[in-house]
Amino acid sequence: MKEIAWKKVSQFEGPEQSPGFLLWQVSTKWRREIEAALATLNLTHPQFVLLASLGWLTRHNTVTQVELARHCNTDVNMTSKVLRSLEQKGYIERHRREGDERSKLPKLTEKGAKLVKHAIPIVEKVDEDFFGKLGLEKMNEYTDILKKLAND
Repeated sequence: MKEIAWKKVSQFEGPEQSPGFLLWQVSTKWRREIEAALATLNLTHPQFVLLASLGWLTRHNTVTQVELARHCNTDVNMTSKVLRSLEQKGYIERHRREGDERSKLPKLTEKGAKLVKHAIPIVEKVDEDFFGKLGLEKMNEYTDILKKLAND
């Protein structure tokens, strides 16, 4: 087996200098902690993100599934499957938009709203514990960096 000449292949001395690899490691570790916390509520992380985002987006207006998927930057088909499972659990209802049979308007049920109100502090506590190691100033700086990367 031939050894790879890394200096010819990568600009980095090793994986620990690669921002992409480090992001992968950090996001994997964070996601494990989030998933463990949400498992106590019988929720997956995608379910939580879609439920919480739906609650946020529908405070004053209705939204379509496509608009929810865009907001969460999730695949439309995956969003539909997750919402279907949330509907089966009684956390959301989906109605068709009048005049457009393909457009579905999801909304939280009372049961779903209670779950979101219970889940958000749990997720925020995981975030606080995980990112709190940075200190407040660095955490705000990191959040600004993430916003820039997310919005490009």
